[in-house]
Amino acid sequence: MQEILDRLIRRARRHADAVRTQTALPRVGLALRTEPGAPSTGLYEPMVCVVLQGAKEALIGDTVLRYDAATSFVASLDLPASGRIVEASPHRPYIGAGLTLDREALGAMLAEAPSLPRCDPVAGFGVAPITPELLEALDLLLALLDTPADIPFLAASREREVLYRLLQGPHGAMLRQIGREDSRLSRVRRSIEWIARHFDQPLRVEALAGIAGMSVASFHRHFKAATAMSPLQYQKRLRLQAARRLLVSRGEAGRAAYAVGYESASQFSREYRRLFGVPPARDAARLLGGGEQPGAI
Repeated sequence: MQEILDRLIRRARRHADAVRTQTALPRVGLALRTEPGAPSTGLYEPMVCVVLQGAKEALIGDTVLRYDAATSFVASLDLPASGRIVEASPHRPYIGAGLTLDREALGAMLAEAPSLPRCDPVAGFGVAPITPELLEALDLLLALLDTPADIPFLAASREREVLYRLLQGPHGAMLRQIGREDSRLSRVRRSIEWIARHFDQPLRVEALAGIAGMSVASFHRHFKAATAMSPLQYQKRLRLQAARRLLVSRGEAGRAAYAVGYESASQFSREYRRLFGVPPARDAARLLGGGEQPGAI
């Protein structure tokens, strides 16, 4: 297994030409950092990140996760989160490989493999050791970066093998959830999609529970278990992240606050500082200076 890991590290170093690189492979990205960094905040989309070298921490709600060499982090839902590199140096940089999850491909695979057990875990994210089979499948997928002419013909089948190995491994129960429309995680996902489209509007938990097809009490319980946040906390994170993007493009805190649904500029400033650690104007200046690189990889 170490031999495959070393080969992947060499391959990633050849093709990661920036802090974060979107490769020629569909849905595949690489990350390379030569030093630890401050926490960065963003929306983690459904994806798997495999750490090849170094270590990273993610904060989702109040849950802190550490993932290091030969471990994988999986998010099965869109999750407002923050992360930071905790182990990296010029001689031994942090190196990660990420694959955005194709929910339709997972669903199709589950339809073809009914023998995979149905289970109902509560969390929508997690960290687990990588299996040798998954590492080999990932190596075959990333090998296509060395022969880019082969990508249109072989990438889909090799990505499918990665997904198959994920379904068989420690994250399999969670991923089988997002591939099935009737699962609890999929029903929570539908409520999350509504919040994402209407985050600047007042939130009614009763309406969200109806979208998820659950009672209010059950919805609260499953939403918190899946995201490590209450629905209101989730909406607040989306609002503040959207306001942050507006601050960078427009530069006016008051206008950004009202645009994302806040009625009080002072409340917005307090909550913004609580999440990002600095007042809105100072944070915008730092971001314009290139001080943060968000992302789950």
